[in-house]
Amino acid sequence: MSTVILQGFIMVNDADLETVKCALIHHKQLTLAEEGCLVFRVEPDEINPKQFNVYEVFISQAAFDCHQARVKASYWGEVTKDLERHYRITTA
Repeated sequence: MSTVILQGFIMVNDADLETVKCALIHHKQLTLAEEGCLVFRVEPDEINPKQFNVYEVFISQAAFDCHQARVKASYWGEVTKDLERHYRITTA
């Protein structure tokens, strides 16, 4: 069984920045509590405050797929659905 690693960043426009920051707190808590989540980091970039760097590791493709399904149906999924995402997904 291979771990799934997602890394990259999201870009947040000025109008959504505060909403995203507030929603991120609960989103992190929910994700870290998911079975199969090994690492979950979403952090503001040190240079660009509109960029949030993302690094996630899940124990398996199934765990990652469950995470993705939960996110789509969540408040986080709603407030971030139109954000620009730049991700690379690999397995190890």
